[in-house]
Amino acid sequence: MEKPKKKIAAPQKRPRPRKPKTAYSPEEIHEIFRRFSVQRPEPKGELEHVNAFTLLVAVVLSAQATDAGVNKATRALFKVADTPEKMLALGEAKVGDHIRTIGLWRNKAKNVIALSEALIRDHGSQVPDSRDALTTLPGVGRKTANVVLNMAFGQPTMAVDTHILRIGNRIGLAPGKTPEQVEAILVRIIPAEYMRHAHHWLILHGRYVCKARKPDCPACVIADICKSAEKTTAIPAPLVEIQATA
Repeated sequence: MEKPKKKIAAPQKRPRPRKPKTAYSPEEIHEIFRRFSVQRPEPKGELEHVNAFTLLVAVVLSAQATDAGVNKATRALFKVADTPEKMLALGEAKVGDHIRTIGLWRNKAKNVIALSEALIRDHGSQVPDSRDALTTLPGVGRKTANVVLNMAFGQPTMAVDTHILRIGNRIGLAPGKTPEQVEAILVRIIPAEYMRHAHHWLILHGRYVCKARKPDCPACVIADICKSAEKTTAIPAPLVEIQATA
């Protein structure tokens, strides 16, 4: 008698990993950014610059450095070199002398000269207004490109720095292990009407309120909405509402 054939179990499908999601409803997200917009109607970046070129240079120099430190170094630099041609004429050694107080200044001086050459050679001395073009320039990554596109050209980009990466995870607004993951969530969930300034609102909130070591919850305009487990002090919702709409 022929033995019955064993049934081969169908291979089980592995569940796909779930994409990180925000902890907030669309209504809560809208209210968060509405309050930010009332608190700071016209937020501005803190890097000093006089045109798109000096903004690009300042952002490149700001990697692993503070805005205050970059501003101190570039005030004199931008007085003598506010165009790619002037920067190239100044030369790597003199650029280095100006930015010596900034971390990684030697490599940054090389990048500033190299990107000045690339702008003259490939872009008619103009800073391009596309991310693809910007990220081909020496020393320019996605975050730098997003900052320039937002500040110089008014594009609704999201430049995720250490502050935004921290806030996205701490309060559950945009959880992600990498800046790219956090950026992807934020550009998807932030209402279009608030995208223009959202990157600055989040940076300033992280720099001055939702700080790394000790969040200043009493000064937070979204404390009653915030879902962070790290809150230092609870604030009654009516008080936050008054602060946000004053």
